[in-house]
Amino acid sequence: MSEEVGAPRSPSSAAGGQVPFLQKGLCACDSVPAKCKCPATLSPPVPDNPQLQSRASLDSIIGQGCRIQVSVILPVRNTECWLDECLKSIVEQDFEGTMELSVFNDASKDNSINIIEKWKLKLEDVGIRVVIDGHDSPQPQGVGFAKNQAVIQSSGTYLCFLDSIIGCQVRREPLDSTERYTRWINNLTPGQLLTQVFTSHGPTVIMPTWFCSREWFCHVGKFNEGGKGVPEDLLFFYEHIRKGGGVFRVDQCLLQYRYHPQAATHSVLEGTIWNHRVRFLEDRALKHWTSFTIWNAGKQGRKLYRSLSPANQKKVAAFCDVDENKIAKGFYTYQESKERPKPKIPIQHFRDATPPFVICVKLDLTGGAFEENLNTLDLKEGLDYHHFN
Repeated sequence: MSEEVGAPRSPSSAAGGQVPFLQKGLCACDSVPAKCKCPATLSPPVPDNPQLQSRASLDSIIGQGCRIQVSVILPVRNTECWLDECLKSIVEQDFEGTMELSVFNDASKDNSINIIEKWKLKLEDVGIRVVIDGHDSPQPQGVGFAKNQAVIQSSGTYLCFLDSIIGCQVRREPLDSTERYTRWINNLTPGQLLTQVFTSHGPTVIMPTWFCSREWFCHVGKFNEGGKGVPEDLLFFYEHIRKGGGVFRVDQCLLQYRYHPQAATHSVLEGTIWNHRVRFLEDRALKHWTSFTIWNAGKQGRKLYRSLSPANQKKVAAFCDVDENKIAKGFYTYQESKERPKPKIPIQHFRDATPPFVICVKLDLTGGAFEENLNTLDLKEGLDYHHFN
């Protein structure tokens, strides 16, 4: 199996969804894989917590002659409302290989751990090994930490992230939540799974559907453990891309993806995501271009320009738009610049502009007008333009 991520921004500490993809025969593997070489250092233990301080090193646990084929990775933090449904979905899988559930409880204060213990016997009765660990410190250590610990204590050849790297299509719950995002994540073409990685939607296959080999996880490296406010899945996804990973999606709806106000994703500030996206765009696309046009002379286009490094600002040949009022101004003056004279960037009609483009126009919001304008230029996505909407 090739090393690949299919991923989103995961909604919470996992239990809001169902195991997405363990369909019959998907990842059957009869041989024991070679040991993978994982990062040699583990996160610092939580102070005064013997349970975490005594945890073995990362490379002494991962890859030790794995006999389980699939480990379902389940980080938990105050998820009692959804755990029954989540764990029931594991019992009902029709995967015929060997499987285990690896749970790490990140200082839950509700009834989560009791629910997990209740389901442990049911899972073991149907042949699913259950590994449970965690800590009860006053403060949680964060989603990235909990995911890493659940991976460390697991033993499967492949990892299924029930927070949730091949991905799948999803059904949103409630059905009318994040409608544009759901259409986007379910309808990207195979090529767009790689070309649209710069958008504000995040990973092009959502995190609660990720499926990857343990060896590939070790190669990419563990999740960022910065805690609350850190987009650990987005950063992992970016690193996966940087290391040459592919992105694939099973075109079946295999996951119920819950949206709720308490989701961990809401703790990540828009500005944090924006800064990571800009740096990734510069690293993966702009460094290969000698000049480019920003499609949108409005707020979002100007914000992108101001966020670029000075070297990439100098590559901006023009802004383009369809708004005649903006075009009539002739140029945008970068007032915040310390340069003298201040930079002035031309504003053109999109038909007069020169590719490649960085597009800062939101998709699926103009009744198809923007998409039609873009199609008239007969450009190739990923070569002549990238979406940064």
